[in-house]
Amino acid sequence: MKENNQLKVLSSDRRFGTDGIRGPIDSTMNPLFVTKVGWAAGKIFLSEGIDRVLIGKDTRISGYMLESALQAGFISAGINVTLLGPLPTPAVAHLAKSHNKAGVVISASHNSFEDNGIKFFSNDGYKLSGDSERKIESLLTEQIQVVEAERLGKTDRLNDAQGRYIEFCKSSAPSLDLTGIKICLDCANGSSYSVAPKIFEELGATVKPIAVNPNGININKDCGSTNPKVLIDSTLENNCDLGIAFDGDGDRINVVNKKGDILDGDDLLYILAMSKIIKNSAPEIPKGIVGTLMTNSALENVYKKNDINFIRADVGDKFVLQEMLRKKWLLGGEPSGHIICLESTTTGDAVIAALQLLLALQNLGVNLEEALNSFEKYPQKLINLRVKSPAKIIMSTKIRKAVSDLEKSLGSNGRIVLRPSGTEPLIRVMVEANSLSLTDQSAEALAEVIQASA
Repeated sequence: MKENNQLKVLSSDRRFGTDGIRGPIDSTMNPLFVTKVGWAAGKIFLSEGIDRVLIGKDTRISGYMLESALQAGFISAGINVTLLGPLPTPAVAHLAKSHNKAGVVISASHNSFEDNGIKFFSNDGYKLSGDSERKIESLLTEQIQVVEAERLGKTDRLNDAQGRYIEFCKSSAPSLDLTGIKICLDCANGSSYSVAPKIFEELGATVKPIAVNPNGININKDCGSTNPKVLIDSTLENNCDLGIAFDGDGDRINVVNKKGDILDGDDLLYILAMSKIIKNSAPEIPKGIVGTLMTNSALENVYKKNDINFIRADVGDKFVLQEMLRKKWLLGGEPSGHIICLESTTTGDAVIAALQLLLALQNLGVNLEEALNSFEKYPQKLINLRVKSPAKIIMSTKIRKAVSDLEKSLGSNGRIVLRPSGTEPLIRVMVEANSLSLTDQSAEALAEVIQASA
């Protein structure tokens, strides 16, 4: 019986964005579509000589359904499948590299449980290239053609996947000793809930774990890196030295100090780079660091003063990684908390970033507050506006004129970044200026114009 193919034209929500394909599970990410994604990816992997994929997932209730759908698609294309169970995205990347197989993660990262998504890693541990993504997209409007019965794939399970990742993370910072340090750890009821507390405890820390009881629908709910209030409150209430939060799939980090102040990715990049400079470890001093359009200009200025090259990539950790690989630099990240340490791993890894941060503090002999004493960022204001057709609104004559007029009024006192989200129907407005009042006023004025046009 022939498949009833409804995907004559691939809609925009079913194309690869900045972090895989994601959306609501009752529409975009329904099991029929996900089966076809597995089949299409399987065809491409086989053409590249890869005959097995490792599938990990976060804790969303829909993960069971999409895991089965993906299996069916891959098996129908003749690809063998190894199930990893709940595991952070970077753990899948690590295992894909160590097994020389492709990796697949079922996750919608920081989104709520109603959404889910798929992201891929090649057998070198890096996210798929744009060329590979386009090849998969080109097959998604075709009818599934199942291979002959004797060529169908098979499924097995890697039972010690979590243990392998735990040992890998610990080995990334062999001299780190967390004895005497108390850490509040917010695992977002996501994929880090089981592995992260063990890693920090085995390195000697006293851990206060929160959001480590996933039930399928509470991932990222009032917790995690995008909802820091619970982390701040728990860090203060338990008199912790610092608090660390992950997002749902474990590739983004948020940190608070013992006073409850929030540190963003720019703060972490500052500490990671300056620890090498202050130690006067010339061979270890970074050749260059990659940020994004959102990176605070104060960080760029610090790097210039210390003869560290700096470039800005488009927003999205995959674009940061592309620039890092092109320049052969080892450190990069985003203010949102995606930190990439290529000395240790191949992708953004929240646990690795946290361990490297703690190692930097250990090497400097300071706490978080002291490490940032000399770093003062320019005020930034970020406003997220939920609209239909974000890209179309941004390119409209009215909005472009509003941005141009505001840029002229700011002059050398500030800058504007206006962009559509790569994962949600949002317009992100960012204004950076040399005073808090100017920053707030400019951002709110531009947001009002956008809302009036939406």
